[in-house]
Amino acid sequence: MKIETNRLILREMNMDDYDALYAVLADSDIMQHYPYSFDEKRVRNWIERNVERYRIFGFGLWAVCLKDTGEMIGDCGLTMQNIGGVIKPEIGYHIRKDMQRKGYAKEAASAVRDWTFENTPFGEIFSYMKYTNEPSAKSAVSWGCHQVDEFEDEVNERTKVFAVTREEWMHLKGRE
Repeated sequence: MKIETNRLILREMNMDDYDALYAVLADSDIMQHYPYSFDEKRVRNWIERNVERYRIFGFGLWAVCLKDTGEMIGDCGLTMQNIGGVIKPEIGYHIRKDMQRKGYAKEAASAVRDWTFENTPFGEIFSYMKYTNEPSAKSAVSWGCHQVDEFEDEVNERTKVFAVTREEWMHLKGRE
């Protein structure tokens, strides 16, 4: 599986991506809104879980690579997540700190959104985050989502939920 955008290639990650992914997931600034910090074992497990997702679902979090150099700068993809007690399709993303604020999260998530509506039967895609994670919320809005829920939980204290429907996507694609 490979998705190409103007500046990025999204592809299945593997253990060769460990160092690049560790630079993202072990960065305390990037992961400040995540329930725990990542060490070497958690990064390896992250890769293994996504390889398993590819096998079972045909999707997961994919490596986000610069098209010009092939350098991996983060991950973005579709996973099935427990959001407020219901398993829902969710687009998540993590971009290396020095590559943030350049539109890469929006570009990658938009490509995953398009892939999802073109290749799965899902009628709605979600993105959820800790209520204090404003950059992630702004990214979700940038690729077409709007806030649909907010609830208290044990992990995030409060979780914000954003979504875009297939119908909203079709209208959005007509304007792009």
